[in-house]
Amino acid sequence: MTDSIHMPFLARTLHVCDSTDRTLLGLSGTVVNESRHMIALDVGGQTKNLAKNVIKFTLDDEDDQIEGAMVCQRPEDRIHRNYRRN
Repeated sequence: MTDSIHMPFLARTLHVCDSTDRTLLGLSGTVVNESRHMIALDVGGQTKNLAKNVIKFTLDDEDDQIEGAMVCQRPEDRIHRNYRRN
């Protein structure tokens, strides 16, 4: 796991790799807001709100996938948290 998980997600490109909601698969956009359970993406001028607990995603074309359920906390709390490495 990279250190990207500890960095702010704002203004980064997010790509949904897997989701329990099949309509979100392959969705890509710029992160414009993040809360405890949601990520807001700018996708072609539209804002899409994604629940973190249903997606697995990558940031800025990195290879490591991030489990959305694993980062369901406030962004400011995520920065200092320790995560298990798989």
